[in-house]
Amino acid sequence: MPYPAFHLSFFIFCISLVGVFAIAGSGFRREIGFKDVKHLSLLLFVGSIGSVFPDVPAVWNYLLYGNLQHTSIGPVPTHSLFFGLVAFILALTLGHMIYRNISKASSLGIFAEAAFLSHLLLDDIADGGLTYLYPVYNEPLSIFAFMNVRLSGVDFFHYNFACFVSVFFIFCVMFMALLALKDLGFGFRYEPLE
Repeated sequence: MPYPAFHLSFFIFCISLVGVFAIAGSGFRREIGFKDVKHLSLLLFVGSIGSVFPDVPAVWNYLLYGNLQHTSIGPVPTHSLFFGLVAFILALTLGHMIYRNISKASSLGIFAEAAFLSHLLLDDIADGGLTYLYPVYNEPLSIFAFMNVRLSGVDFFHYNFACFVSVFFIFCVMFMALLALKDLGFGFRYEPLE
């Protein structure tokens, strides 16, 4: 399990890199006003919470039981796509309350989901298997199962296909964040919301 600071920095500097680029460019040109700062703060808040959301049980387990068990809330695993739906719905609701626009709210939800998925991918790389498909399939799966094996130990085609699939999942998460940021005013230049 990577630490929360690692999840946050991976999210900011890898998943939402286009947003960082747009903020820096607009900041240097002094194009950002107070309303824009509130919008950017909301994105930073939602993305940060989304990137550590699967580890929420660690807080109360530490306070109540003195351990850092963080992979489930009762029988429900927090490192699953099912629990990611909770992150999406919470961000969608917050976005709807703030923007009063379903398209912007959906983009905020997708942005939170991309942050959530970046957490799962990092934990999968470190731990080697999560219950992604709960409640349909309750056994751990790993997207990166064949990334750390020697090439001579497996079939060449199988190894390359597994590497392609692994990189494709990371690309999909980054692309989700890119499309969400584009709808929220970020291209390669920040466009303030109206």
